[in-house]
Amino acid sequence: MKAGGVRAIWIVLIFVWGSTWLFIKVGLENLPPFTFAGVRFVIALAPLCLLAVLRGAKIPSKLSDWGLLAATGFLTFTCGYGLVFWGEQYLSSGLTAVYFTTYPLAGLLFAHWLLPSEPLSARRLAGALLALAGVVVIFADQLDFQGPMAAWGSVAVLVSALGGALSGVLLKSRGSHLDPLIVSLFQMAIGGLPLLVIGLLIDGNPFALDWTPKAVFSLFYLALVGTSLAFVLWYRLLQATMVTKAQFMPVLNTLVAVLLGALVLHESYGWRAAAGTAAVLCGAAISLWKNNGAVVSQPLSE
Repeated sequence: MKAGGVRAIWIVLIFVWGSTWLFIKVGLENLPPFTFAGVRFVIALAPLCLLAVLRGAKIPSKLSDWGLLAATGFLTFTCGYGLVFWGEQYLSSGLTAVYFTTYPLAGLLFAHWLLPSEPLSARRLAGALLALAGVVVIFADQLDFQGPMAAWGSVAVLVSALGGALSGVLLKSRGSHLDPLIVSLFQMAIGGLPLLVIGLLIDGNPFALDWTPKAVFSLFYLALVGTSLAFVLWYRLLQATMVTKAQFMPVLNTLVAVLLGALVLHESYGWRAAAGTAAVLCGAAISLWKNNGAVVSQPLSE
């Protein structure tokens, strides 16, 4: 994959996933977390199934590949999305963003252990820590706990970030030969659909929920753009570049989320946000840019 294609995927994913925090927040105003997440993935599966049939996509035949899809599907969707949707109920959006910014740090450690080609480097670690500090600065006024359940919410979001980071590293180390469309489809089916079952048990009858126009719009945006499109692009990116670089994306997504919060929800964007943004961008430059200034990618395989 050429460098220009990698950059294009980066730009699309940064803006798409940066916007999903806003739509999650809007949707959770009316819908309970597990049902919200579960229905999101049911809707997201429809275009992926259709595309897989039209393309005649090859289904994995090895038991090891199915085991990988099951494990990473659980980590990414059941664990990842279920926990972050649940935890965000009890945390401010700022605290949620700070916890989730541990994602690239966890990815650096997992890659060091599982990917000999991506050892931990002082430069990438320094960049990730600087970016994390920038996110803390941005949300410094939102880091208070909001009730006794906030501690459990904090654990949930942290585990979500760790699970997502581990999933990406496992796919890079053992699943680079798999079609990104097939990975997205079966991960989502294996890991995402259980959230609907959990929702039925915990949240009750989904038809009795408050399906406001805003909630429905948020749901379809998250399903079709933030899931169907985004995950196919994400797994293509993992194939084309170093996982420790790709996993820096949640930090940059946070900047988009902050800007959208200011523009759409009229949240404040003062000197603290500006200083934090500068720190995040500096951290990204340290971690992602090569010495000659070229952005993000030296593909490990073609």
